[in-house]
Amino acid sequence: MNDLANREEFLREGERLDDLQRDGLKLIQNPSWFCFGMDAVLLTAFVQIREGQECLDLGCGNGVIPILLAGKTEGKHFAGLEIQEDIAEMAGRSVCYNRLEDKVKIVTGDIKEATSIFGAASFDVITSNPPYLTQSHGLTNDTSHKAVARHELKCTLEDVIYNAARLLKPGGHFYMVHRPFRLAEIIGCMTAHRLEPKRMRLVYPFVDKEPNMVLIEGVRGGNPRITVEKPLIVYESENVYTDEVRRLYYQ
Repeated sequence: MNDLANREEFLREGERLDDLQRDGLKLIQNPSWFCFGMDAVLLTAFVQIREGQECLDLGCGNGVIPILLAGKTEGKHFAGLEIQEDIAEMAGRSVCYNRLEDKVKIVTGDIKEATSIFGAASFDVITSNPPYLTQSHGLTNDTSHKAVARHELKCTLEDVIYNAARLLKPGGHFYMVHRPFRLAEIIGCMTAHRLEPKRMRLVYPFVDKEPNMVLIEGVRGGNPRITVEKPLIVYESENVYTDEVRRLYYQ
């Protein structure tokens, strides 16, 4: 597909077309709304998907996670669920731009109604990069796209975990990126809903800084035992990624 010839067909006012630097994949984004960050990229590197598996991204936003996973893995099909209609529509255009309609589907809907939309025990793998902050974390009356992406206005951490557990097949895997300051809450909520934490990795912006992300994997109905992987350092110096982060992006 020729970018220049087809750009106007897919882009709306204020949008841009970003190169995902994988197999020619592109993503439509609106900088006034919310753009994906390193957390989404690292989550796709942390996820393990086998050939033929059915996958769902809860709160998919602009669709970066299902589109990247479709390009990086041998999964059979990838769905993305997004409650905001305009963002879901934009994500759908990215799917069409990349000619992934047979492999990726964006659905507009509420995470709290996901079981009704897709059916219980429908997926082998579920991913999520949910809002990190509760409504009490410095939020006033902002209901913008950025506020919805950052704060639990449309769903809570428990909404994500509870519905992921219901949507997963027995033995299915749940992957999430979040903030370390909520780690105790995350693990408690996962175990309460029988998503046994199995693997975790803390992400540090620099080697001498505190971690600012946690990647965590859980298994529906799994046995208690968690592996804590070595720390992941993002930058070796200002604006210079470490070799490992560069490898993870292109793997």
